[in-house]
Amino acid sequence: MIIRPAKRTESVQEYYFSRKLKEIASMNAERAVKGEDPVINLGIGSPDGMPPVEAVEALCSCARQSGNHAYQSYVGIPKLRQAFADWYSEWYGVELDPDTEIQPLVGSKEAILLISLAFLDKGDKVLVPDPGYPTYSSASRLVEAEIIPYDLTSENGWQPDFDALEKMDLSGVKIMWTNYPGMPTGAPASEALYKRLVEFGRRHGILICNDNPYSFILNDSPLSILAQPGAMDCCLELNSLSKAHNMAGWRIGMVAADREVIAQILKVKSQMDSGMFRPLQEAAVEALARGPEWFARLNAEYARRRLLAGEIFDILGVEYDGNSSGMFLWGKVGDSSALLCSGRNGRARCSVLQEDAGPAEDQHELAVGKSAGEQLSDMILYEAGVFITPGFIFGKNGRDYVRISLCAKPEVLKRAAEKVAYHIMR
Repeated sequence: MIIRPAKRTESVQEYYFSRKLKEIASMNAERAVKGEDPVINLGIGSPDGMPPVEAVEALCSCARQSGNHAYQSYVGIPKLRQAFADWYSEWYGVELDPDTEIQPLVGSKEAILLISLAFLDKGDKVLVPDPGYPTYSSASRLVEAEIIPYDLTSENGWQPDFDALEKMDLSGVKIMWTNYPGMPTGAPASEALYKRLVEFGRRHGILICNDNPYSFILNDSPLSILAQPGAMDCCLELNSLSKAHNMAGWRIGMVAADREVIAQILKVKSQMDSGMFRPLQEAAVEALARGPEWFARLNAEYARRRLLAGEIFDILGVEYDGNSSGMFLWGKVGDSSALLCSGRNGRARCSVLQEDAGPAEDQHELAVGKSAGEQLSDMILYEAGVFITPGFIFGKNGRDYVRISLCAKPEVLKRAAEKVAYHIMR
């Protein structure tokens, strides 16, 4: 390389799933030579269902029309902003000004960096959930902010411990990231939680950034933090068509907030892109118009898959909440037996330790330096050809956990269970 990369890039690594997918691709090449089935990937939450038919038709129709292939407005077409406003009014009971309080995005993930660039200076502090979406931390590092993790635990329902937060040094904290239903935990939001977050943000002058893409998945009562009194004073909310409308690859999202917050985000965004493709915007309008029957069908399928994912965890002795929301099943490696990995022909292999062999956590540390979740994930990958996500990538509080994506067809989940059961029993 002829020049030195920016120092800020030293604070982040290539995204875990990017690295893991390359490893799985290499494994699949080896397995193909041996005549073996490819790895069953239950890692990433990329919906495999079709988007609404009306959205696909709108995309195709609009793409055939001349004049729709030029640069578009940075703020999105009025019809799309109105569709987002109507969506929030109907489903969340939140009234938004489509002209000033909504900004369409190329997926909501981009907003995490946009918001960080717009509001964080070097040395500013950011409250980041542990466990939580890794991009909250990586975006903060890229803008040279200081990350202040706050603990989410199963004992507290994976919700913030507000007593602990109040005891922290909050000087210099400008942003707090929240995400419910939680990724990876599946913990649902509640009116009481959102009320406390708004009170906390207003009292300490912190911008609460609520990431809300999973609110419709396995959840009959979608909630928005913006429905709370006073929320527009201290909150913004990200949302997306990726999960609830099976449109992850389309990259259509939005942020809703007070007009001054939106103006600052737009100031940054307008330097980085030239608007969303018009046919995508027209398709989004149609997707947002889907009624209760769309979500009923979607969630019936996810409920079926959640049961099948639970069967995999049952085989492995993993503890989980069978009523969790979102598109993942999150489980803890069981306390009754710790899985200890030892090498076998260059592959990870696990043996069972009894309860009286010492604390499970200590046993894991005595292994190959990997957490319980990572050991279990490696065992299933290398021995059974099934990939489930280790929880350590979401923070230290996820070290003893694993996650299964529900974005796999039932027959794939059943096949994965068979392969895992065969490995465990032999």
